[in-house]
Amino acid sequence: MAEHYRYQPNSRKDIELEKIDKERASASAILAAPWRGKNHLKEKLRVEKGLSVRLNLEELKCFEMVEKQFQHCGVLFANTMAISPSNPAFPPHSGNIVLIGAPKSGYLEAIFSKPVRCVSGLVTSSRKAVLAAYDQDDKPVGHAEMSGANLAGSESAIRPNYLLSLRAENIHRVNFLTFDGHLTVDDFTFSF
Repeated sequence: MAEHYRYQPNSRKDIELEKIDKERASASAILAAPWRGKNHLKEKLRVEKGLSVRLNLEELKCFEMVEKQFQHCGVLFANTMAISPSNPAFPPHSGNIVLIGAPKSGYLEAIFSKPVRCVSGLVTSSRKAVLAAYDQDDKPVGHAEMSGANLAGSESAIRPNYLLSLRAENIHRVNFLTFDGHLTVDDFTFSF
């Protein structure tokens, strides 16, 4: 059974729990670098149940289209670009590089070569944001959502870099979406 999450306004306790969840997710995951062709070590990950992978976005170039750079880790991207945000409303969580939807704004997609059980990312969005997951037949298997914008410097009750996370069996594809807006995703992590 898929877990579905809806964001509720933060209390001091919620903020502390979110901080602990972010730290726990980052600490237990293998940090995976993008593959850079013949001059870079291409080592395919040995997929095991429970293996968690966090993508090292810092090795991507600003304005680089992200597609097959993490294929050796079991994930391909569509409509995704790496940027170093110049707008302070979209601060990165770790380092300087984040993912955005491009060339079409408002969504980015990740496709997994083997099914995963958990996907998460730290999202900053100008509007409501959704993380939607699908199985190999493109049937929805779960979603998580953030009820509104969370830009830095705004009056939003939702802090920037909000953890959107979902767990479900047989996730083959996910979309990070915002409606008529822009979003960034940092610390993209998934588990087998």
